Amino acid sequence: MVISPPKPALEISATKTKAIKENILTPRFYTTDFETAAKMDLSAQDTEIQAMLAEMRADYNRHHFVRDEAFNQSWDNITGEARQAFIDYLERSCVSEFSGFLLFKELSRKLKDRSPVLAEMFQLMARDEARHAGFLNKAMGDFGCTMDLAYLTKHRVYTFFPIEWVLYTVYLSEKIGYWRYIIIYRHLEKHPENQFYPLFRYFESWCQDENRHGDIFKALLRSQPKLWKTWQSRWWSRFFLLSVFATHTLTVHERSDFYRVLGIDPTEFDTEVIRKTNETAARAFPSTLDTENPEFFSRLRRCSDLNLQMSEIDRTSQPKWVKVLRKLPFQLSIVGNLLQIYLMKPIDAEAMRGTVL
Repeated sequence: MVISPPKPALEISATKTKAIKENILTPRFYTTDFETAAKMDLSAQDTEIQAMLAEMRADYNRHHFVRDEAFNQSWDNITGEARQAFIDYLERSCVSEFSGFLLFKELSRKLKDRSPVLAEMFQLMARDEARHAGFLNKAMGDFGCTMDLAYLTKHRVYTFFPIEWVLYTVYLSEKIGYWRYIIIYRHLEKHPENQFYPLFRYFESWCQDENRHGDIFKALLRSQPKLWKTWQSRWWSRFFLLSVFATHTLTVHERSDFYRVLGIDPTEFDTEVIRKTNETAARAFPSTLDTENPEFFSRLRRCSDLNLQMSEIDRTSQPKWVKVLRKLPFQLSIVGNLLQIYLMKPIDAEAMRGTVL
């Protein structure tokens, strides 16, 4: 990133609406089976769920997401590729938070008369996600672009996930979000010279929301024995872990400029986030991935390298069908590497918990 000397305050005459570049790494919008969700028996985790509900009602961060005077300046001194990398980071984060808001809001609405406790929980989580998305969208406005969230609501394609998949994936999304935010926050505490924008000061409270949401989904997941007591649950746990970790690795290395501006090595950051998330998931999932296997990260990095090579192909002026053919070997190689990771001997998290106890 190039940071030039500050220019005089510059008025942005027209704020453009940011269009989403669709690809496999773009955050999706989801819907689910509301009837099945309404019938879930939560009694096995009732104490935990009631405790989490009390925390959510307390709304500890209700005064946190308020922009202060530090935002009131021009950000035209942030230029070049890194400016675009930061905007892309804000865009993806905003869409991800807004996606969560829409899913939680719809779950709350559909469960209101069927499962009041669950409906209130989703309503309160939707409140948090809306704050996050709105805060990020205002940050994008500082860089001359915003997301039209109302348009997204009406025109995005919604992907159906069974409620069981929602519990797995949202749990992981919230927990990996926690580790991403807290690692960046702690790094910038030690290196304030790299904190080029005030948003990062909010990451500590932000990650508290992420962690709290993750704990809620852990309680929901553990209330359903079929999601952690069956052999199928062991396969699904590892599948969703690998999906989230692969997406994280590819995304971080696509945005390497952004992390380097923060003084963070992208590969080291990716490794730490994945290891911490995998360790955390062992408290909820029956099975986790062996991140200490020498081939685990080497194969993930190989996938990232192949993905970057495909991005280079996309930037050429060749016909679309030529690009598709050229990318096919890379795609097959990525699938092969991910399959090799998936088939590695897993960690039996249930046995580990029993040993600790």
